[in-house]
Amino acid sequence: MTGTVSEVNIEDPKSLLTYLRERRFIAGDECPRFEVLSGGVSNRTVLVQRAPGEDWVLKQALAKLRVQVDWYSSPERIHIEAKGLRWLGKVLGSAVPRFVFEDKDHHVLCMTAAPGPHENWKVALLQGKTSVRHARLFGRLLARIHNAIAEFSELRAEFAERRYFEELRLEPYYGFTASQVPAAAAFLRALIHETRERKYALTHGDYSPKNILLHNDRLILLDHEVVHFGDPAFDIGFSLAHFLGKALYLPAHRTNFLRMARAYWQTYLGDLSPQLVATVREPAVKHTLACTLARAAGRSPLEYLDAAERQELQALALTLVDKPPAELDELIDQAERFLEGVHDQD
Repeated sequence: MTGTVSEVNIEDPKSLLTYLRERRFIAGDECPRFEVLSGGVSNRTVLVQRAPGEDWVLKQALAKLRVQVDWYSSPERIHIEAKGLRWLGKVLGSAVPRFVFEDKDHHVLCMTAAPGPHENWKVALLQGKTSVRHARLFGRLLARIHNAIAEFSELRAEFAERRYFEELRLEPYYGFTASQVPAAAAFLRALIHETRERKYALTHGDYSPKNILLHNDRLILLDHEVVHFGDPAFDIGFSLAHFLGKALYLPAHRTNFLRMARAYWQTYLGDLSPQLVATVREPAVKHTLACTLARAAGRSPLEYLDAAERQELQALALTLVDKPPAELDELIDQAERFLEGVHDQD
């Protein structure tokens, strides 16, 4: 029956209130306000506004993700996120929310809500609010994550589990895309193998503008359910695909998006440990092409692009897959020339 702890659905207010009271996470007479937050495909997410205390955000992992194609993953991945949140708190401090509690029976994670006012960076970018400064902060933040192994050697063992990275990234982004784009199948399957072998740094796995909140001109990083010790170049490719997608979607702001992409990459390299620089240069090019293809033809395409735009994004990547550029700056230059040709035809 709805409202019992055994069947808690945090998006249902009655069920959530009963759950919080019975587990004594809140007082029996406390009546917080609940707001279901949208935007994610893999979790239920609810803002809990508490008059007598700090506001919280609760997340509950879904077994079936909210996308058009069938995509499943164990809800137990929320506990990887909980561990990621605790460790990233040590690495990044206030650049991530603070861990509050986790419930392993109901696959619920609670963290502090981001301070207000804040703005989702993806939403801001889609409104044309570009900022090279934010791109540089984005690069600096990622370098801190990747550099963390130098200070915390235990991260290698703590995040050795890669199951959810396989289920939520390698299969849906690279494996599925290989089945949809035969011209890139060999490239993608080879990259899957290479990625599995590369274990150099703590890798976020979901590093993108949608998981960044802007508050007082600083960045707050969210969503850590595929954190693992692996190939740091994946984070570069995953994030840069978003800049390329938006450069296609908003041609009036194309130059600014590509300027941000260059600033992001150069700032990241400048802050990265010299020992790691050599491990990311070439793979970052491959992952950027692969993630760009995946955002056009994978299980989770960029939702703001229409079918024709996704075809254009796919074509951009396919022009470079057979002979990838040696450097990421060159890839961005070639992408700019391709996009200029697309927009000249419009």
